Amino acid sequence: MGGLKMPPQTLLSIHGGRRPFTAPFSKPTFTIQPNYTSAISTGFTTRNVAHFSPSILPCGYFILRGVREMRSGARSTPVQPVTEELVEDKTNENPVSGDAIRRRFLEFYASRSHKVLPSASLVPDDPTVLLTIAGMLQFKPIFLGKAPREVPRATTAQRCIRTNDVENVGRTSRHHTFFEMLGNFSFGDYFKKEAIKWAWEISTKEFGLPADRLWVSVYEDDDDAFEIWHDEVGVPVERIKRMGEEDNFWTSGATGPCGPCSELYYDFHPERGYKDTDLGDDSRFIEFYNLVFMQYNKMDDGSLEPLKQKNIDTGLGLERLARILQKVPNNYETDLIYPIIEKAAELANVSYALANDQTKTSLKIIGDHLRAIVYLISDGVLPSNIGRGYVVRRLIRRAVRTGRLLGVKGDGEEGAFLPAIAAKVIELSTDIDPDLKASEHRILDELQKEELRFVQTLERGEKLLDQMLAEALLNAKKTGALPCLSGKNAFLLYDTFGFPVEITTEVAEERGVKIDMDGFEVEMENQRRQSQAAHNVVKLSVENGGDPAENVRDTEFLGYDTLSARAVVESLLVNGKPVIQVSEGREVEILLNKTPFYAESGGQIGDHGFLYVTEDQSKHTAVVEIKDVQKSLGSVFVHKGSIREGVLEVGREVEAAVDAKLRQRAKVHHTATHLLQSALKKVIGQETSQAGSLVAFDRLRFDFNFHRPLLDSELEEIENMINGWIGNGTLLQTKVMSLTDAKEAGAIAMFGEKYGEQVRVVEVPGVSMELCGGTHVSSTSEIRAFKIISEQGIASGIRRIEAVAGEAFIEYINARDSQMKLLCSTLKVKAEEVTTRVDNLLEELRMARNEISALRAKAAVYKASIIASKAFSVGTSKSIRVLVESMDDFDADALKSAAEYLMHALQDPAAIILGSCPDEGKVSLVAAFTPGVVDLGVLAGKFIGPIAKLCGGGGGGRPNFAQAGGRKPENLPSALEKARTDLISILTEKAS
Repeated sequence: MGGLKMPPQTLLSIHGGRRPFTAPFSKPTFTIQPNYTSAISTGFTTRNVAHFSPSILPCGYFILRGVREMRSGARSTPVQPVTEELVEDKTNENPVSGDAIRRRFLEFYASRSHKVLPSASLVPDDPTVLLTIAGMLQFKPIFLGKAPREVPRATTAQRCIRTNDVENVGRTSRHHTFFEMLGNFSFGDYFKKEAIKWAWEISTKEFGLPADRLWVSVYEDDDDAFEIWHDEVGVPVERIKRMGEEDNFWTSGATGPCGPCSELYYDFHPERGYKDTDLGDDSRFIEFYNLVFMQYNKMDDGSLEPLKQKNIDTGLGLERLARILQKVPNNYETDLIYPIIEKAAELANVSYALANDQTKTSLKIIGDHLRAIVYLISDGVLPSNIGRGYVVRRLIRRAVRTGRLLGVKGDGEEGAFLPAIAAKVIELSTDIDPDLKASEHRILDELQKEELRFVQTLERGEKLLDQMLAEALLNAKKTGALPCLSGKNAFLLYDTFGFPVEITTEVAEERGVKIDMDGFEVEMENQRRQSQAAHNVVKLSVENGGDPAENVRDTEFLGYDTLSARAVVESLLVNGKPVIQVSEGREVEILLNKTPFYAESGGQIGDHGFLYVTEDQSKHTAVVEIKDVQKSLGSVFVHKGSIREGVLEVGREVEAAVDAKLRQRAKVHHTATHLLQSALKKVIGQETSQAGSLVAFDRLRFDFNFHRPLLDSELEEIENMINGWIGNGTLLQTKVMSLTDAKEAGAIAMFGEKYGEQVRVVEVPGVSMELCGGTHVSSTSEIRAFKIISEQGIASGIRRIEAVAGEAFIEYINARDSQMKLLCSTLKVKAEEVTTRVDNLLEELRMARNEISALRAKAAVYKASIIASKAFSVGTSKSIRVLVESMDDFDADALKSAAEYLMHALQDPAAIILGSCPDEGKVSLVAAFTPGVVDLGVLAGKFIGPIAKLCGGGGGGRPNFAQAGGRKPENLPSALEKARTDLISILTEKAS
């Protein structure tokens, strides 16, 4: 549990002879006690720590009682301080290792009534950011007052990704794409004074940093923070710097929580004194702890609105503090990253300690990027050309190119090397994310495939880029302009050869060439329009009135027990804006205080149905048809529909009625999805995992990680297994329990879902057990039957199964039966004879086509024999027969036969160009040159290409024979005339 334990002799060797890690100061304030049970952190006192429930869950760094993920809407329990042993014995742990620093930070704040929570996924539940960029992101709804706080205080070790400074990775001592942010958070509890005092205490007492080496920055207008640092903590005025908005006003993104911040800096060179001090001087200072005093919410228009409650969000960079405590020159040489660098150096057959600066930089890039890549893939982000997938692909390809330049070798001469380095990342992950090991096979397999795929095009792309850069430099020399690679060429490298534009830019800059990024963006725009994923985000925003959800409680869901209920309309929105009433014919979004309608989540689509406003318990005065239900802000259900009759008003009581038949279809498909996942694990292996799902009324769709298509026998086995479970009529069991207990019981978490402390577990005894908030059948017999209708690949390493069950199965079979009956009637055979009859028809069709082709070839040869007389001679020393003619509507094969006949008929030397328009919008061309023409250096393959371009196409082939095509038949006459003129000119010159 102590992570990477590195004895002094090991540290001495891996750092090139430097002295081993020790406590960095002459008089450390901590001592490792022989018995750790009495000295939780400082070595001197027994602390009061937060009392948690007795269930146990690995939280990513140690086993802590009661560590569970927090979810908005769950009930909170008071935190009672009691004296209790917090972790297992860490007597032999290196007190300044990265793992120990993480653990000690969490213990420090746990002893101050902070609840330790696990790291959130790198894929955030927030549409304003692509990836998790800060520790506070999972708490954003709480900070905004849109979700209730579960505890007043929390502390986390959050995995983060930032790629905006990727070009600085490896070049500076502190920039990373992947890093860990240790944080303590207050949700309307304590504020500046406590945050500042605790930050000082953990820095100077817990970790033993000398007070005279710590500097502080505050926002220029934040007098409160300045006074606390100076008057109460005792930091001298000369070591407190007021800084502007760019440095000391923190935001989580384009929108969201923000506020003034205060930062702690460590001074590596206090001997330089106080004069003209610049905290941005990386050679002297490193910022390691940032305290955000969250007071505002930044809106879309950039304005600031005060938050309902003042909050604290802090971030301490684990890698940065490890650098300070381990006394190494940069973050990369800490025990968090160095073993990864060492593995890369081993594969490159170089010594990091003896390497030059450029080689060290390259090794650092690989070490950094592999951490980011492994954790992103683990969290379900796969390489692609858009969104998060593009981030992974860009990092993988940057690491591959960097490694190849270093001479890193993998398995075999052209093997992949990233998996070997990724395995070291996973080995070091025990205290960060214990679950990473379970995904090792999937991660390494995905890395290998992506690397080999890139290598296949890398060499061709590198040659092309080298060509392009040489041309850009040559053109610049001729014109006197600055060398620039066109945006069109940069896009060609990106789109065809998979070169991220950042890599193209780096290589170009190495050669002194700039990239036309404006041109590149123009080329990208069409692709963005086509591939940009649609976001299904419900924005509850209003003008000049705040957010209506602020006045709407979480929706009470009644749909597990009933399909109809009385409810009150709490809010109405039209085009995202709140209204008091909506009349007939209008589309509307409706918020109710309670509902039987299921809102889309966990892959299951939202219920359909109706809302009725009644008078005298009988007459409907308004009818609303509901076609979709979505969740917003955690647990607010948004019913989307249209007013069919009457007028609907805020405050009205309605009868909410779910379409029972459609709900049953969804239940059937959802339970069938659980059975499908269990069957897949049994048939193709337990390592397969869900990568997405859809539970609809007419079908189910299940995406999963697997490296190859499933065999027909495997699909049949899966179907038989599921139908067997259906026939058993097993009663489902649904329980609500703690997340910890559910995981210990073996429940599987569904892809993309976030879970609170209390979770719903759906079990088919003996078959499956999953955490699931969806609706399900009572017995597997309700599913009736299950049929797979397709299995296909949708992305690298991702397969997709579509299937039907229940009523949808019957509809599918009936439709197939009708089609078969029609086929039998048309072919006049029995059902069992259809295959034989179709095979016979296909054979007859093939023979008929061959006969037609032969007849066309004969007709073409006949036509050729007629036009052969139109051949003319060119050249003086050598007479060459030339024929350039149109062959009407003959196809490419017939054209080829005609050209072959003419080469024989005209004899050597001869040059023949034939063209035709076989179909509407289609051009065929052929060039046939005898050996005597080829010997003159006139090549058919090169000659026909420019001619085909005139017809809107292209082509090529061998020196003596080439074919081409085009899409502009109207240009064929002029193209043939061009071919005739060019042939005469070239052959006259060559044969004179």
